[in-house]
Amino acid sequence: MSLPELVTEFMVDMKCEGCVNSVTDKLETVQGVKSIEADLSNQVVRIRGSSPVKTLEEALVQTGLTARLIGQGLPDDFLVSAAVAEFKGPDIFGVVRLAQANMELARIEANFSGLPPGKHGFSINEYGDLTRGPASTGKMYSPPIQGSETEPLGDLGTLEADETGEAYYSGSKKMLKIVDLIGRAIVLYGSDDKSDSGLAAAVIARSAGVGENYKKLCTCDGTTIWEAKPDFVASKV
Repeated sequence: MSLPELVTEFMVDMKCEGCVNSVTDKLETVQGVKSIEADLSNQVVRIRGSSPVKTLEEALVQTGLTARLIGQGLPDDFLVSAAVAEFKGPDIFGVVRLAQANMELARIEANFSGLPPGKHGFSINEYGDLTRGPASTGKMYSPPIQGSETEPLGDLGTLEADETGEAYYSGSKKMLKIVDLIGRAIVLYGSDDKSDSGLAAAVIARSAGVGENYKKLCTCDGTTIWEAKPDFVASKV
């Protein structure tokens, strides 16, 4: 399924025009990339297109330059254009990224590790109360919206973990407004049955849109939360 088009920003350790050319040449080969803007003075690369973040990260790794995702969205279009929920362990690590593509559509991408192999549902729940883990996050988010889909708005579908416990998801959701999700929670379930108690939960926090995060900080607690793992930086190994 093709993802909605967005601008994705990376901080890339570019030291010269040769680095700029290397990054640009590589990204131009990625399917879904529409345009690339490399700002050497700020070491920022802006990519417009429908390519998943994971695909863009993998392309940047191949240039040999370190890179860090710092923002996503559409410039000047929304009050809150991006949000993230970070799962910090001790067993399950991951991040769910949400970005407003237009007023009727949000883009969703998720990366997880440490999951039991198999299918896992995930959803947006009403409350960001993690005192009892998933059990204290309330019901699945389901506001009454005229013309919305038959399933609850907070139903994000199902992802599948491989034999190593890693899972990746990308998709979109109609009628989902990022601004209404801040402070709620994303819950990950033990199977594709979302009626179980849930494996883990994380609070949804506002994250940087385009041009907002050159210092790599999240506005909620001053930490970088764009990465799928606590120590992740895209770099060649």
